Amino acid sequence: MMNDDAEQTVMELLIHAGDARSGAMGAIASARNRRWREAETQMEESRQAARRAHAIQTRLIGLDEGSGKIPVNLILAHAQDHLMTTMLCQDMAQEFIWLHRRLAELE
Repeated sequence: MMNDDAEQTVMELLIHAGDARSGAMGAIASARNRRWREAETQMEESRQAARRAHAIQTRLIGLDEGSGKIPVNLILAHAQDHLMTTMLCQDMAQEFIWLHRRLAELE
């Protein structure tokens, strides 16, 4: 079992990753509705949240030192998975925003 500090840290990782994903998805919706500035603002907020999540991930990796000092459990695996899928979502969101802009230019 994780101690309270480690559990709190993993929950913060989840929260920031979730905020990053929500921002990316919101940016896609804004682009679909041709709200370009809003889409860019949401993507920047998404990137900031992802940086916060990544900083936590980096801190956890440093604390572990590759020697198993951080217990790996389902919530930590979920947090890692959530962050990685969020990063993919951000990449895809950038592409969708670009596509929506190109489509709008063609109309």
